[in-house]
Amino acid sequence: MEWRWEFAWEILPRMLWATGNTLLAAGVGYTIAVVLGLVLMLGQRTPYRLINMPVRELVEFVRSTPLLVQLFFVFFVAPQFGIKLSAWTAGMLTIGLHFGTYLSEVYRGALEGVPKSQWEACRALNFTTGYTYRRVILPQAFPIALPGMGNYLVGIFKDTPLLATIGVAELMHTANALGAETYRYLEPYTMVGFIFLIISLPTAMGLRRLEAAVARAQGNTRH
Repeated sequence: MEWRWEFAWEILPRMLWATGNTLLAAGVGYTIAVVLGLVLMLGQRTPYRLINMPVRELVEFVRSTPLLVQLFFVFFVAPQFGIKLSAWTAGMLTIGLHFGTYLSEVYRGALEGVPKSQWEACRALNFTTGYTYRRVILPQAFPIALPGMGNYLVGIFKDTPLLATIGVAELMHTANALGAETYRYLEPYTMVGFIFLIISLPTAMGLRRLEAAVARAQGNTRH
């Protein structure tokens, strides 16, 4: 089968529309993961065993099971328990939960990277726990967590094709549909690969520059 440019130009609008859906899915999923990861991390650090033990087990369970299985469970099995979600909602929530557990570990490692003297100083000054986290600990932990956060952003983007399995109209789903309609898969699948490459590489480069800028700013602040 030879490459047909006229066919590639013909399907380009649909592929670009699907690219927008893919970026939306990745953005919403990542936003959920960032917030949920922070909640899960704080839940594991609470002194109350009735909270930290279930949260810790949830994190380990989600991290130990594949994202695809979780997508199928939320979309196909959950309705049997009365929880009916659209494909988009199920996909966003599942991605958010799955990567939120990983980000919670990134946050935990970042917090452990903050010198213990900072915690001790806050206790000596009688700062509240909330104030300590907001104004002292989290600003110092953010530069440490940034590389891991960036890696999972790219990871979420590259995992969005799994949403095609539950009918979300992202890039891979659109490529499959075009192939089924025209019996030509070369152009759609090749375009999917190039689109992911075109978006992933600049994103990774931008994240590295952001990490360097944050590191410089932190160094200037210390001096």
